[in-house]
Amino acid sequence: MLKFVLKRLIGAIPVLWIIATLTFFMIRLAPGGPFDQDKNLPPDIMKNIEAKYHLDEPLPQQYTRYMKSLLRLDLGPSFKYANRTVNDIIAAAFPVSAELALWALMFALLVGVGAGTVASLHPGTWKDHSAMGLAMAGVCTPNFVLGPVLVLVFSLWLGWLPVAGWYGAADRILPAITLGAIYAAYVARLTRGGMLEILRQDFIRTARAKGLPESQVIIRHAFRGGLLPTVTFLGPAIAGIVTGSLVVELIFDIPGLGRFFVQSALNRDYTMVMGTALFYAVLIIFMNILVDIAYACLDPRVRYD
Repeated sequence: MLKFVLKRLIGAIPVLWIIATLTFFMIRLAPGGPFDQDKNLPPDIMKNIEAKYHLDEPLPQQYTRYMKSLLRLDLGPSFKYANRTVNDIIAAAFPVSAELALWALMFALLVGVGAGTVASLHPGTWKDHSAMGLAMAGVCTPNFVLGPVLVLVFSLWLGWLPVAGWYGAADRILPAITLGAIYAAYVARLTRGGMLEILRQDFIRTARAKGLPESQVIIRHAFRGGLLPTVTFLGPAIAGIVTGSLVVELIFDIPGLGRFFVQSALNRDYTMVMGTALFYAVLIIFMNILVDIAYACLDPRVRYD
């Protein structure tokens, strides 16, 4: 396992280099620049600003300078947030996005695993059809549609929950549901399929024949194999939850990293766009490695050679 993890970490280095290189040149090929909106500035002041951020240098020289700073884990200064570096902004904003992602993941797992387990224990019944029907509706409803609908119903019509903000416990409910609903639907379908396959195995029949309570058969024996498809899905799911919080943070006015990422793309804040893209890439690679380790722990037959 240690050898596998080290190989994955070493293999991530060229991937990150490719992402950094593509992002560096693509953001500069886009129309506009970071200071195009500051049209009232005199030309001399604009030249001084460009010299401060080394934008007056040739593009290969800028690329070399940025890559050297990456080796020091320095993502550079933000062009739009004065006296703040990209490292500072990520350190301040990502905990908010991480908390939102955690609540959304908990909602997705609790609802998805619960609905999938119930459907697998009652195949072909109304419980199965109801759970899978809701799962299909969740898959087909994007979060930028679900979020406003939840706000309309639970905030404006019923007045139960806040419309937006990130202050108390109640502010977490609607964003977590909006972000985690589609993943809860996928988890439910994967759990149902995995559990149906495991429940037909001989060792499950043996456990029931020995007189074990149905709850022990499900929790101690069926879950370990039945949740393997769900665990495999958790890697891209966690990555999607973290990176998919961009829209949800804008809808509910949450001060997370997603808002900075969107605004930096609109403002052509080069260093902020590249810093957040690389940060998300590192996070996704790390999550995928953790999922592979969890998969090996659940299924001892798995060997990473």
